[in-house]
Amino acid sequence: MSVLLELRGVDVRLGTRAAAPALTGIDVCIHSGDRIAVVGSNGSGKSTLLRVLMGLQTVSAGVVRRHADSRAAMVFQRPYLLRCSVLNNVALGLWLQGLRWGMARQQAWLALQRVGLQALAQRSARALSGGEQQRLALARAWAQQPRLWLLDEPTASLDPQACQDVEALIAAFTAEQPERATLVFSSHHLGQVRRLASRVLYLERGRLLADLPVDAFFDAATLARSSPAAYAFVKGELP
Repeated sequence: MSVLLELRGVDVRLGTRAAAPALTGIDVCIHSGDRIAVVGSNGSGKSTLLRVLMGLQTVSAGVVRRHADSRAAMVFQRPYLLRCSVLNNVALGLWLQGLRWGMARQQAWLALQRVGLQALAQRSARALSGGEQQRLALARAWAQQPRLWLLDEPTASLDPQACQDVEALIAAFTAEQPERATLVFSSHHLGQVRRLASRVLYLERGRLLADLPVDAFFDAATLARSSPAAYAFVKGELP
């Protein structure tokens, strides 16, 4: 598998120099086809890491190497929606990339069909339910045809049915191009991590303390030996 992104010795500080670092000494290599879950307690640096991968957060030290065809799309826990229709929330991004308006709307319609929102195409995007808003955010990302999907707690605060619907879409999108589509997502739901990930990164206070295949991460003996901190997290001994 080809390398899409590399982080070497990456530090991130948010706010003043006196503030505690959000990330410290992060070394990560992301390959095409990876399915990576990022786990850890609140404030461990999960969202900051995703923002670095997307290029939305500058680093204080270290190197971020982006390789050919590493175009990415990011979906946030609470997606920002424009004050316009569901259809135009997708079409405007395509139009800004250079598509003619008619073609942008046509591709946006296909994206809405893909997530089951075509019947709501003319509704105000901000009138959608939480689950529908997250499906719209996934449609906007899918329309960009990214090589790298970055999802920050994509099912947090959703009801069980909406969570199931969004998770099914994520699995379907990444399965469409198994050798090319790459997924990095943060989650507090370890069951979701088991279902969607092939590899798990564990962060604690901005440090990467485990980077393991998903089977090894959920094998108690292996995890306890390789990362006692991650083992304590999985056992529920950390907040």
